[in-house]
Amino acid sequence: MNSTANSVVISPLPGIPLIKPGDDLTSVILDALWTGGTDLRTGDALVVTSKIVSKAEGRIVNLADVVPSAEAVRLAGITGKDPRVVELVLRESVAVSRAAPGVLVTRHRLGFTAANAGVDQSNLEQGDERALLLPLDPDASAAALRERLRERTGAAPAVVISDSQGRPFRMGGIGVALGVAGMPALVDLRGKADLFGRTLKITLQAYADLVASAAQLVTGEGAEGWPVVLVRGLRIPPGEGHASDLYRKPEHDLYA
Repeated sequence: MNSTANSVVISPLPGIPLIKPGDDLTSVILDALWTGGTDLRTGDALVVTSKIVSKAEGRIVNLADVVPSAEAVRLAGITGKDPRVVELVLRESVAVSRAAPGVLVTRHRLGFTAANAGVDQSNLEQGDERALLLPLDPDASAAALRERLRERTGAAPAVVISDSQGRPFRMGGIGVALGVAGMPALVDLRGKADLFGRTLKITLQAYADLVASAAQLVTGEGAEGWPVVLVRGLRIPPGEGHASDLYRKPEHDLYA
């Protein structure tokens, strides 16, 4: 059966201000939508960078208040990183995967493996002396934002809280989903037919990561200033997912 290709439009929301602890992201997002003359529809997807979610949730740490542990000092000597930042990385992690000059890869408390446990100082006011941690529970943050938007507008868009991460054996970062609400994170295509009628046996689609990565083409990594992106026209598969659906289990790590 032939399918008709749909048109997907990826639009940054204008006028998002610098977010401060305690800011109401729902109101910020709706103000930006209405300023841009855009409504919100069920079936849309909103991709919100984890950075502004973390700022609104007060996940900012003053490095002057951080006392490095002996292990943080040891790893700082190996990696060449600020021992206070390394201490924050360890607090956000359950295990260290690799430490080398300029590199500290850990298994985050949320379940994924990434450089520096997502601890970031970029695009942060007074970033030399402060650091930003990832949201405490990104799935819960996504679900709460979706519900508040539904209450205010009657529309229930899918929400993805995104971050940028590297990938093993590939250069550069891509957008990934840290929090998901209103869509599946992982779509199982096993059992479906390919173009020639052969049954797919191993194909799993990281759907929420694909949405996050598409939005990152707009959000960027530097001074672009587009932390919220509206994605319209997706045929979002039915079902609810969690970002943890995307994380490979430690026992499946072939490189441990």
